[in-house]
Amino acid sequence: MISMPRIISPHHAQKIMNVVLWGVGLLAIVILIIIIGYILWNGLPQFSLEFIFGNPVGSGESGGIWPMIVSTFYVTFIALIVATPLGVLAAIWLAEYAGESILVKAIRFAAETLASIPSIVFGLFGLTFFVVFLQMGFSVLSGGLTLALMAIPTILRTAEVSIEAVPQSYKEGSLALGASKWQTIYRVVIPAAIPGITTGIILGMARAIEETAAILYTVGAALAIPMSIWDPARPLPLHLYILATEGVSLPNAYGTAAVLVLIILIITISTNYLVEKYTKKMMGR
Repeated sequence: MISMPRIISPHHAQKIMNVVLWGVGLLAIVILIIIIGYILWNGLPQFSLEFIFGNPVGSGESGGIWPMIVSTFYVTFIALIVATPLGVLAAIWLAEYAGESILVKAIRFAAETLASIPSIVFGLFGLTFFVVFLQMGFSVLSGGLTLALMAIPTILRTAEVSIEAVPQSYKEGSLALGASKWQTIYRVVIPAAIPGITTGIILGMARAIEETAAILYTVGAALAIPMSIWDPARPLPLHLYILATEGVSLPNAYGTAAVLVLIILIITISTNYLVEKYTKKMMGR
């Protein structure tokens, strides 16, 4: 006689899935803690006023990383001031004005494709177009524009989803009170979508800060602090890459990695805190 397999009750199946999902979530947290902890464990001993605020000596074999910190924020700032308005405005157009034409579908497909292209391809494009064709040379501007191209798809898609998630009743109420469509967008829709838009900007900024391959071919590798957007520079990821791959100084490489991790953590945590406060204010809490 063939025995029938025992069927698990929905209650027990739910318990099993809860355990599995909690286990996967905890595993992800543990892996993150191990990676960050390992970097900080090896990098924090290098921290000192001379290391943070000093100039590098001998291609970074000793000395500090202050020019690299300044270059990182310089390049990231250029990327953000270019990518943020383009990405957000394009998201507003796609979500509120464009409709569902073939062109719109092509634009969405292009944005998703650009978001998945390897960064080294962006770097090669930046070298060919910005450095050579536009004759910008190896400079902060070339690197910032290349990073902007990488950040735009992330900001665009995240902002579009956030705008589309705003309840239709908000828009209808504003229009019923006599507001125009544009007034409804920038006075009702955008404030309600700010948390999601900010998340997209954070993701774009994080990718710009941590990127190496895209700036390897565009920003140069100068050790001095860039005084203008036309000067070459060496952001922290590129400096870390050079220190580690060329065997210049592994301890300084760990120190540079620790600084980069802390910068990203500080920006992410502080921005999330401000977004949470803004959300509570919007909800009247």
